[in-house]
Amino acid sequence: MMRSLQLKPLLTAAVLLGALASYGNAYAQGAPQAITEKRTDVVQLASGYRASKLSGADVYNKSKDSIGTLDDLIVSPSGDRGTYAILSVGGFLGIGKHLVAVPFNDLQINNRRVVLPEATKNSLEALPEFKYAPD
Repeated sequence: MMRSLQLKPLLTAAVLLGALASYGNAYAQGAPQAITEKRTDVVQLASGYRASKLSGADVYNKSKDSIGTLDDLIVSPSGDRGTYAILSVGGFLGIGKHLVAVPFNDLQINNRRVVLPEATKNSLEALPEFKYAPD
């Protein structure tokens, strides 16, 4: 009984020392992890456009012709290929529409208007059709 009472303070001290020694380090499943972060100007970011608000927006060319609709945004699985805009071109009321993928960086967003400057309906319809992967 005396021995177990003497071990309690030692155990408590060991746990406390272990906690203090690891202070400032991030651990995931017991292994130390390096945490990397990048500072973001949240005020500037907040003035950007949410993907949910861009979905369904009409897309125009530099001549202000309506050339399609922004159907979706897709981030490439590897992340190194960027983000793509999926545009719906042609069709009527969703029937016969042709989906195409264009790099998001090719789009310009000015005063809530989505512009793909050099495109036409014909040039977009000539692109290979995009099909979503099955869920």
